[in-house]
Amino acid sequence: MRYSSRDIKKRIERFKRKTIIDRPTPIFSLDRISRDLNGPHIFIKREDLSGLALGGNKSRKLEYIIQDAIATQSDVIITWGSVQSNWCLQTAAAARKCGIKPILLLLKTHDTPEEMDGNFLLDFILDADIRLMDAEKGRVVKADDVKGILEEISNQVLERGHKVYIAPIGGSMMGFSMKTPLGAVAYIDAYLELKKQMESKNRDIDTIILASGSGSTQAGLLAGAKLCGDKTKIMGISVSEEKESFTREIRTISEEVVKCLGCEVDFTKKDIIVSDDYIGQGYGVLNKKVSEAIKLTAVSEGIFIDPVYTGKAMAALIDLIEKGNFNREGNILFLHTGGVPALFPYKKEIKQFLSEK
Repeated sequence: MRYSSRDIKKRIERFKRKTIIDRPTPIFSLDRISRDLNGPHIFIKREDLSGLALGGNKSRKLEYIIQDAIATQSDVIITWGSVQSNWCLQTAAAARKCGIKPILLLLKTHDTPEEMDGNFLLDFILDADIRLMDAEKGRVVKADDVKGILEEISNQVLERGHKVYIAPIGGSMMGFSMKTPLGAVAYIDAYLELKKQMESKNRDIDTIILASGSGSTQAGLLAGAKLCGDKTKIMGISVSEEKESFTREIRTISEEVVKCLGCEVDFTKKDIIVSDDYIGQGYGVLNKKVSEAIKLTAVSEGIFIDPVYTGKAMAALIDLIEKGNFNREGNILFLHTGGVPALFPYKKEIKQFLSEK
């Protein structure tokens, strides 16, 4: 069933949000990269310019999640992620902006630098209560891996008389304190925003390409496109998860968010496009192709992307164009999801890869 943008917007407005970002985030044409790659016309939506703590897609989700925490009268928010997690940084910043104390469980792989740098440094400046924990290299830590520790931290805080909100990683899968897929709700709204922006340019988007980590950004964009009856493809470049299981997660979130809006949409296997061809050695592990994609984007457009998410997505886009996967006359939108502070802890690896002949 197809719905009008106005109808979808009204349904989204049933969910309260706290205004913490600048909307709409801008869209620019990447003319030089498009020309250099001799491929389709590439646009970029700068979610990294959202205005909160150096920006990112997570701050859009947090408008709804922080409001949910406020509605429950919580004065402490707990979440988890990698040491260089942009989700954790954005959560800490949003919490501080709203007078809520952030507690971050940061997962450290055995070879992650311990220096206070990048997002880790910014977490410290935000005076987040940081708890470090060792984790397996190259994978995103799921809720079941940390459930016991989160509950232990929560109980400690509750004993001190505080009210706790536990936010699932990336604001994606429902669980803990989040009872509806608020991250995906935010990205249905984002789809309506970018659709309106592209209409003002008299352009249709054939494919939106993005780095996909916890799934709700991709699920929300997919749900938005399907609700509007658009043919735009949403292509997620997985940063850690293998295609089969991650596709199931995205489908689950997509179905749940449509249901919570009171809409009816059938998602087919063909709708959920996930590539796991660019994971490399795993989550947060840099390689030469990603380093070169970071350099190309900076040198050609003056835009910095990060080594964990957007770098992998841009490396994938470059490779797919070179392989002829896209119509040269088509329009691609690249979603810049933020995370740029993570460049700095990777400085040695980036220098090494870019210095190789």
